[in-house]
Amino acid sequence: MAKRVYEVWKGNNKFFLGGRLLFGPDARSLIVTLSLIVVPVVIFCVFVARHLLHKFSAYNAGYAVLIVAIVFTLYVLVLLLITAAQDPGFVPRALHPPEEEFSYDPSVTGDIGGRRTPSLQFPRTKEVIVNGLPVRIKYCDTCMVYRPPRCSHCSVCNNCVERFDHHCPWVGQCIGQRNYRYFFMFVSSLAFLCIYVFAMSALYIKFLMDGDYPTVWKAMKHSPPSVILMIYCFICLWFVGGLTCFHLYLIGTNQTTYENFRYRADNRPNVYDRGFLANFIEVFCTKIKPSRNKFRSHVQEESFTRPQAPPRLHHDPIEEDNFGGDRRAKVEDDDLEIGDDLLKISMRRDYEGFDEETQRGHSSNSLQTVVTLEEDTGLSASVPQFPENGSDGQNMSRGRRGGSWEISPLEGGVSMRNESHN
Repeated sequence: MAKRVYEVWKGNNKFFLGGRLLFGPDARSLIVTLSLIVVPVVIFCVFVARHLLHKFSAYNAGYAVLIVAIVFTLYVLVLLLITAAQDPGFVPRALHPPEEEFSYDPSVTGDIGGRRTPSLQFPRTKEVIVNGLPVRIKYCDTCMVYRPPRCSHCSVCNNCVERFDHHCPWVGQCIGQRNYRYFFMFVSSLAFLCIYVFAMSALYIKFLMDGDYPTVWKAMKHSPPSVILMIYCFICLWFVGGLTCFHLYLIGTNQTTYENFRYRADNRPNVYDRGFLANFIEVFCTKIKPSRNKFRSHVQEESFTRPQAPPRLHHDPIEEDNFGGDRRAKVEDDDLEIGDDLLKISMRRDYEGFDEETQRGHSSNSLQTVVTLEEDTGLSASVPQFPENGSDGQNMSRGRRGGSWEISPLEGGVSMRNESHN
């Protein structure tokens, strides 16, 4: 039986309920976040809101204090679940590099099995036009795709994320194009919940001072939970309130957290800024795009009827300048999360075909080269050993005037055979 996409997913994400819920690799941090929200609210309901039920005699308005706290908390928890348990905008991985991007450079040649062949060129970046201005997009060696504009590779989830904002450890998920709206609503609602609990706790202290405890100190000694909740909410409000204000600024200028931290010193124009009002409409009023990944669909096995497009067979001069010409050069992935180490990317090799100049001869020989495609460790070529004696060496170099190339599929690879006829 064919496996489903979520069962063979190459990212670091965790799936639940048969692929219906998608979390980040640090999903356990949600338990801490839930505790930081639920526990203070329970303390508030038991030790503060319960005593305010009869403080507002008109229409029994005191019950609204308790109901609002419970409903508002449930609303915050739902936003947290939506933010953490859905696809933030992962870009599907490709099975092989884009073949149309490879080009041959006859001016530069490389040695393969003693033969001189044209070198293969593979561009690391491309330019696309966004709002009339050129934007450079980069190739991701892990996902084997050119990233769309504003897309970056998250080193925690090990996936490319559209409109990547950041990876939130409190939510345990990447924040991207599809869940940024809910993330902002979660943070801002949590800030209002802190304000509400702080205000109701302070109001209860005020009622105590108006009753049997005339001083602040006596009222605070009578209700320590109210004091603890006020201190706790004050501290949390600095965090979630400041985060809310920061993201309001980002939304108004149409930036992401990643772009703000990485490019603010470059003084480059923001090609995505459409104006204050249009930027808010883009975030809150536009339809969220459907996920590009069908996690519950069955995997379609690819038939290897042709080899994968080969990467460069020589070293790009630009990379040699940057990395000292080392044959095992590391490619810097600029779009990894801020502060993370550079990814070590190994170049994959594949040989699509060999052709040589022919010479006249009467003897025949056959040459078979099997190219084995290895999915996980890269592409490696198995080349036969040529005899060292003179007669056999001549036979191996004789032409194929009377022969033909035959390409036939093999299990796990492609073989190319030259058969000559007498």
